[in-house]
Amino acid sequence: MKKVLLNSRSLLAFIHDALAVAITWAFAYLLRFNFDIPPKYLDLMFNTLIFVIPVYGVSFLGFSLYRGTWRFSSLPELKRILMTIFITSIVVAVLLLIFTHSLSVPRSIIILHPLLLILMMGGSRFIYRATKEHQLYGNYLSSGEPVILLGGGEATITLLRDLAKSKDWRVVSILDDDPKIHGREILGIEVQGSIDILPKVKARFGARHAIIVMPSATNQARRRAMSLANTLDLKVLTVPNIDDLMTGKLSVSSIRPVDVEDLLGRDTVKLDSTGLKHLISDKVVMVTGAGGSIGTELCRQIIKFQPKTLLCFDISEFALYRLEQELLSLNQNVALRYLVGDVKNSQRLATIFKAHQPKVVFHAAAYKHVPMMENDNVIEAFHNNVLGTHELARACQQGKVEKCVLVSTDKAVNPTNIMGATKRLAEMVCQGLQVKNSTEFVMVRFGNVLGSSGSVIPKFREQIKSGGPVTVTHPEITRYFMSISEAAQLVMQAGLMGQGGEIFVLDMGEPVRILDLAKDMIKLSGLELDDIKVEFTGLRPGEKLFEELLADDEHSLPTPHPKLRIARARAFDAELLPDLLAWIHTLENKNEGEIKKALVGWLQEYRPDTQKSTSKR
Repeated sequence: MKKVLLNSRSLLAFIHDALAVAITWAFAYLLRFNFDIPPKYLDLMFNTLIFVIPVYGVSFLGFSLYRGTWRFSSLPELKRILMTIFITSIVVAVLLLIFTHSLSVPRSIIILHPLLLILMMGGSRFIYRATKEHQLYGNYLSSGEPVILLGGGEATITLLRDLAKSKDWRVVSILDDDPKIHGREILGIEVQGSIDILPKVKARFGARHAIIVMPSATNQARRRAMSLANTLDLKVLTVPNIDDLMTGKLSVSSIRPVDVEDLLGRDTVKLDSTGLKHLISDKVVMVTGAGGSIGTELCRQIIKFQPKTLLCFDISEFALYRLEQELLSLNQNVALRYLVGDVKNSQRLATIFKAHQPKVVFHAAAYKHVPMMENDNVIEAFHNNVLGTHELARACQQGKVEKCVLVSTDKAVNPTNIMGATKRLAEMVCQGLQVKNSTEFVMVRFGNVLGSSGSVIPKFREQIKSGGPVTVTHPEITRYFMSISEAAQLVMQAGLMGQGGEIFVLDMGEPVRILDLAKDMIKLSGLELDDIKVEFTGLRPGEKLFEELLADDEHSLPTPHPKLRIARARAFDAELLPDLLAWIHTLENKNEGEIKKALVGWLQEYRPDTQKSTSKR
């Protein structure tokens, strides 16, 4: 109690409440006697205040009314005040009955006083908070920038309270597609209609900014709002998505400019958490290529399911160091091991598997840069992507690993480049090694991931930052995109569902034209299309115009998960696997042109011609 009084603000609040007790006590008498208090009752009023104030004062401190601050007074604070005054008024009534023998306090005073005290104590706190947050006058007298909020859910309430503190913003309207709340007010701001009337609202208030407050809405709904606001030349801001809010990474008040990831983002993945816990919890899990974009995200996601140990394996010491620094903040009593090594090194793999005995392996290690692998590095692509996968798969079988998940790519479908062809061969290696009562090999294909090291988005950002030009290989080139977190989650989900030998295909949504992506990024950077030049450089070596998720003679089957399908890929004859491996071992003595010609014998769908795919659409 002494500690409470040592706080100057708490002391001022206590003095205010004590004065409120005295003022409302006197006002109750004034009301009772029509503002003409008889002398004998006037003396009684002052005499009884001598112990009424101390009794209430002790109660205020005893019920901890000063733990919070008036600035953040809320419903729980009001409930505490009500309970304190209700109980204390009963105590005061009993004490007055005992100690005032000659002249009793009128019963109406006993009833009026607590009601007046509630109004004064609660009202003062409300007025103080409202004044601080500009709720009384901020929306009408503030000179802040007018802004329109798109979305009228729970997040809007929190954001309105935060914006009320700022002199830089003045919320003039809320728009939401839910007709049930049209015409209603949220903290004094009217929901004026659906998002479709944004042009009228913008013209009416002269707004230049809009904030999209739809963290739990579908990405389609958010993209629609962003698109409409962009066409009106509004500067569009947004709040974090529901994933970031739930994980505590950001708060609703973390307003930020709309980024291209918001336009390309996808709906939250629904995971079989119970099944993934069974797959991962209390087991030793290994991720190869752990320092890469997908590998790093896999590590982040796996940690959530509490493996016994997570083995982070990568050939790059620096990549593992960066991963270590990041995972330090996420570690939830999970043993982490950072292992430097090469998937082609069978002895290193054998040592690791013997020492740690992993039960689940996610194989993300690969050379993935299409133009770089197409010329001068063809043999390395075969060695790393195919032989490396074979060495890891054999180590999994010898180490009695329960499940090995190969991270594949849509470029393995009708490949026109060495990277895609070697990833298809890696799939075939796993298919050829699949036998009963042994490691279950599961393969997962997907397209480009947003923000990955090989993604076009970081490249465009740098080009825009340096003033251009933005280089696009072809005006009609398209790609599928998904977020890194979604890709990693679906890889895990596919690993859970696979029983050995399946090739899972992820639902990549609609393809995105890269030229449109470049234009959107220029606009989102606050520039006009005339400010940054777009140049077409021509398709790079091995690059397709359109990506595919299924080969010409492949079909897919549905799975219980809406974003996963199983490709009915061509079966690979396991008896041919030794011959395939032997052929790859002979490539050191061949030039790259010979290798590409001979590769057609193993992959009939492989066509080293970048123009092959242009006729498919």
